[in-house]
Amino acid sequence: MASYLPSESLRLAEIVSALSYALDMTDGQPAGHSIRCCWIGMHIGAAIGMDEAQLSDLFYTLLLKDLGCSSNAARICALFVTSDYDFKRNAKLVDSDSLTQVLRFVVSNTAVKSGLAERLRGFLNVAMTGGKINREVFKTRCERGADIARQMRFSEVVAHGILDLDEHWNGGGHPLGRKGESISLLARVALLAQVVDVFSTTSGPAAALEGVQARSGRWFDPALVLAFDEVAEDEAFWAAMRDPELGQRVFALEPARLVRSADADYLDDIADAFAQVVDAKSPFTSGHSKRVALVTELIAEELGVPVERKRWLVRAALLHDLGKLGVSNEILDKPGKLDAAEWEIVRGHPGRGAEILSRLTAFADLAKIALEHHERLDGAGYPNRLSGAQIGLETRIITTADIYDALTADRPYRKAMAGGAALAIMRAQVGTAIDADCLAALERSLERLQLQAA
Repeated sequence: MASYLPSESLRLAEIVSALSYALDMTDGQPAGHSIRCCWIGMHIGAAIGMDEAQLSDLFYTLLLKDLGCSSNAARICALFVTSDYDFKRNAKLVDSDSLTQVLRFVVSNTAVKSGLAERLRGFLNVAMTGGKINREVFKTRCERGADIARQMRFSEVVAHGILDLDEHWNGGGHPLGRKGESISLLARVALLAQVVDVFSTTSGPAAALEGVQARSGRWFDPALVLAFDEVAEDEAFWAAMRDPELGQRVFALEPARLVRSADADYLDDIADAFAQVVDAKSPFTSGHSKRVALVTELIAEELGVPVERKRWLVRAALLHDLGKLGVSNEILDKPGKLDAAEWEIVRGHPGRGAEILSRLTAFADLAKIALEHHERLDGAGYPNRLSGAQIGLETRIITTADIYDALTADRPYRKAMAGGAALAIMRAQVGTAIDADCLAALERSLERLQLQAA
């Protein structure tokens, strides 16, 4: 039997960088955005003479700057009646100090697929409450990201860097309107690195230089822009950003004497934190991953799964829906029936999650669970239409837990079912979607909990 927990500590940078690809998805950015930002920001940090401790904190601030990004997705989608991914991606190209650019952005990104009446309602809503909406959207993102960073055991310096990410040097940023050196230095570097990557990825290095220089003294600390100007003169700096192995180069930028590691306990905390990122994507999935993890543990315990393997299963349950960060809230929160194209996107989420998890050897087995948790015993599941013995026990346990929570929680198209009604539906699916032993274990666990509560 394979080992389900690491025999020794793992390098934290490798774990965080692998999971940062999930943050890229929810922020609407091309894959590797966080890695590229880390490359850019660490060069700026070195250019201004940051010491090792500062560079260590900067390293993780850059990789995790978008920890809170999923938490405002549903709000953006509801307010602007558009794809949260398109909105976030396009917003990063807008100079918010330019009324013309802001108006053009609002017109082209509000109710994009809607009729004239709905577009007019959207415009009116934005016009009447635009300032308040901006504060709310940024406040949610920044505060949530800082909270999750703390839960991942990062320092208050890192949490503050994430909290201040959207503040601007001239005081015109969000959510608190902080100004100048009252903004975290790490946040000042991270915002600059973010804009450099967005413009260079979209239009090339020259556009990136022009974009940041035009915002110097408004968005950005002028001293940091001057430092970046020096960094940008090196052609090797830009060439590295096109290197498929950039991640390895980024690892080398973490101060060697302060390299951080993660044992099994820390991996559990990281899995829990990213489960919160996933569950924050939609109000209808709030708490879903943690509940699936709890039900998974109950079933595994009832089936006599060894402690080490059970712990691994809980971690797999926490991360099973990681790929849903790549599904727009237009689809996740849609109250009506999904069309064929929307279903195709939903059916792709197991593969997206597995791809991210497979980037790290320690999570390779978790990737298999993420890929297969929507497969069915009768072969009618997705994405690969596995059936029968092709679906392992671990997947069957998590699938059972996932279905139970889906039935007993609110969804955009129906209210939550009572536990008894959910179990009745699940009994009818034994042998087709649900494993009989797993369902029986779940029922015994729930009966035992009811007796204990009586």
